[in-house]
Amino acid sequence: MMEVREKDMVTVNHVTKRFKETTALDQISVSFERGKIHGLIGRNGSGKTVFLKCICGFMEPTEGEVYVDGMRVRSSCPQDIGIILEEPGFVGSMSGFQNLKMLASIRRKITDERIREVMGQVGLDPGMKKAVKHYSLGMRHRLGIAQAIMEDPVLLLLDEPMNGLDRQGVLAMRELFKKLREEGKTIIVASHYAEDIDALCDTVHEMDQGHIRRVS
Repeated sequence: MMEVREKDMVTVNHVTKRFKETTALDQISVSFERGKIHGLIGRNGSGKTVFLKCICGFMEPTEGEVYVDGMRVRSSCPQDIGIILEEPGFVGSMSGFQNLKMLASIRRKITDERIREVMGQVGLDPGMKKAVKHYSLGMRHRLGIAQAIMEDPVLLLLDEPMNGLDRQGVLAMRELFKKLREEGKTIIVASHYAEDIDALCDTVHEMDQGHIRRVS
């Protein structure tokens, strides 16, 4: 069993996840150090999304344990995690600002001004009235990133955050994630684009058929 060390934000001990006859994760043990950007690279279906869901508590491992900030993750998401998993889900008839304000009302932790600030950081106009159902894929992912970072979490889990972004958008998000690292955030980015992983990450782990190995 891996030791849960103070310097590690996430510790994964012998995690296996099965769905009937399919093994999505197979005896994974790995740790992710605080204050760094960690990359997960692998083809679609390699287990990246299931792995992130086990880290944040959206899925419970069939076997093994996950610790975030020294606390074991059970069947609920730890409070201080920002998450993008798969396609961000928003209320299509509402504007981006209205969606974020509704989500912020759950914990009542941030102000309208903070919402406007993070929308600006990801390249969205907080005053735009356009309904989210009319957003492009890239705009929805920008909104998803805003939602993930708006409450200033210590850990970010980002699954394919660059989907739908043009070249300029990708470069802008890379700079934003680097800035968040400088502020002490720990970020785990899953992608099948090697260029994004190489440009951003302090460590790189490859996933394939439910197995994981560090490659740099």
